[in-house]
Amino acid sequence: MGSIVPFQDLNLMPSPSAAASTAASTAAAATLPLLTPKIEPKTEPFDEPVPTHQLEPGQNTPESLLSESAPGFFSNSENTPESQPPDRDNVYSEFYRISELFRTAFAKRLRKYGDVDVLDPDSRAIVTVNHQDAQLSNAVVPRIKPMKRSGELVRVTDLSAEDERYFRDVVRRTRMLYDSLRVFAVYEEEKRRGIGQGRRARGDLTASSVMKERQLWLNRDKRIVGSIPGVQIGDVFFFRMELLVVGLHGHSQAGIDYLPGSQSANGEPIATSIIVSGGYEDDEDAGDVLIYTGHGGQDKLSRQCEHQKLEGGNLAMERSMHYGIEVRVIRGFRYQGSVSSKVYVYDGLYKIHDCWFDVGKSGFGVYKYKLLRIEGQPEMGSAILRFADSLRTKPLSVRPKGYLSLDISGKKENVPVLLFNDIDGDYEPLYYEYLVRTVFPPFVFTQGSNGAGCDCVSGCTDRCFCAVKNGGEFAYDHNGYLLRGKPVIFECGAFCQCPPTCRNRVSQRGLRNRLEVFRSRETGWGVRSLDLIHAGAFICEYAGVVLTMEQAQIFSMNGDSLIYPNRFSARWGEWGDLSQVFSDYMRPSHPSIPPLDFAMDVSRMRNVACYISHSPTPNVMVQFVLYDHNNLMFPHLMLFALENIPPLRELSIDYGVADEWSGKLAICN
Repeated sequence: MGSIVPFQDLNLMPSPSAAASTAASTAAAATLPLLTPKIEPKTEPFDEPVPTHQLEPGQNTPESLLSESAPGFFSNSENTPESQPPDRDNVYSEFYRISELFRTAFAKRLRKYGDVDVLDPDSRAIVTVNHQDAQLSNAVVPRIKPMKRSGELVRVTDLSAEDERYFRDVVRRTRMLYDSLRVFAVYEEEKRRGIGQGRRARGDLTASSVMKERQLWLNRDKRIVGSIPGVQIGDVFFFRMELLVVGLHGHSQAGIDYLPGSQSANGEPIATSIIVSGGYEDDEDAGDVLIYTGHGGQDKLSRQCEHQKLEGGNLAMERSMHYGIEVRVIRGFRYQGSVSSKVYVYDGLYKIHDCWFDVGKSGFGVYKYKLLRIEGQPEMGSAILRFADSLRTKPLSVRPKGYLSLDISGKKENVPVLLFNDIDGDYEPLYYEYLVRTVFPPFVFTQGSNGAGCDCVSGCTDRCFCAVKNGGEFAYDHNGYLLRGKPVIFECGAFCQCPPTCRNRVSQRGLRNRLEVFRSRETGWGVRSLDLIHAGAFICEYAGVVLTMEQAQIFSMNGDSLIYPNRFSARWGEWGDLSQVFSDYMRPSHPSIPPLDFAMDVSRMRNVACYISHSPTPNVMVQFVLYDHNNLMFPHLMLFALENIPPLRELSIDYGVADEWSGKLAICN
């Protein structure tokens, strides 16, 4: 079990060196023209307005925006069940309970220093420890307090592998809920007023506001210094508000997140994280070395117009340097194809090594901080994004050795599927015929209700025949993202009159992200994307040759590789699950599907999906889809992203239970 370590309260005056630094800064400022600087947070180029309270006149609040949505979304479309009570024993209560156990499990190891507890005398951190709060209590799970941000600084240390998996799953589920709410909120707003009508729908603000009201934001009970449990270096976020939801950064616009001096035990502010997104002209970013400009003195056009002062976030950065406290660095930059036109990526921990007052490019005085990245951390996520971008355009120039094929699909897919191996001499994926779509037996197309399709010549609406088959709603929003998983999805097909661009033909359009099959020392063959994949986005089909169970038994005797669709975990139920937000939410049960009684042979013909590895906490899910026939017993296996998947991060699926005959997991590779 790891520990949450409270910082010691030094309760000291600033050191002589710090005082000298401050005096030197003041003297430097005195040589410049005398103006009255602004006292304001450091703002960065921001693609979202401040949330909740800046709604347009007459605009619905985030709460009403969701509550007014169609009842069919929250309950079974066939039947409207009675409301269920909210789940009180949710994972977030457990999260806070374990946090308290972390605090107390290592209390006996702490040495006394005045009226505070100290784990490491070199940590030099500040804030008091409430000894009453540190008493161990196993009897009652603490009730979640109102969403007021704590002023207590702690550092999480010594997490075991099990702890890391637990907190990673907590963050993963929180982000999944956020994305589900965001996609649904945008869909409902566009449906209400029409696509392209009025201001852009702000589902990011709605999702964060609703989750805050439901007390579903993470890490609000303590202000964490250093790494956030469950957040990995390289994690990508499309919206600033999502950083607040997981506790990675605490301000929707300010570039410096810090504990104000008014909340600190000795009255000194402490910085915990910064966002670097090019908002200040004097910033210099070399990756591992960062020259960061303080806040204040800018006009509405982000131009420096006044001198900065050593106060607020500026003073917090200087105090963090003085006490040797690390800060989290998040980089934000424009990214083509992003749902918000911008991405934020967590790049790890940095130490502030120097601070000085200087004349900026605009001629006004600014504070500058030199940050160095702490060694021994994984590669920066921003560097991986840049590397993946170069791979998409010139793979052989970037990696001249290791590529076995630049397209194992032989141009059958919309985009190339690369094959990379710089570990050994295994060429196995080259020996199979590439299969774009699943091959069904002829009888599949003759059974079931064929010939029935919609007549939406100009495009489908929510009232067309195919929407009715889906329970009265389409499964995708207007951007092609999955609104919520279902037992099966009916897409428009060959019997429909709608055009190929119809919003209800998402998965049948084929591969859109550039995927790479690669050799890994840990998982054998695996799959990763060169593109950033959005949560809820379609990835590819899991293709093979369909066999009846009688045929499967014969094939399995020869040791052929078979996949059993009925053994995939029903992860589709997790995507779009709003049960923590709405007490009357019901997991979709319509359209229903019978137990799947077939297998898929991938021993000779397969596609890229067959190389995706197994994981109990996957980032990809299987969604059953029908479009070229209506036989419910033989759906297509379509893969969708459960979370935002950064470039070059391995894709994973939960293949489910073990094989009944061999006792092994049914994974073809």
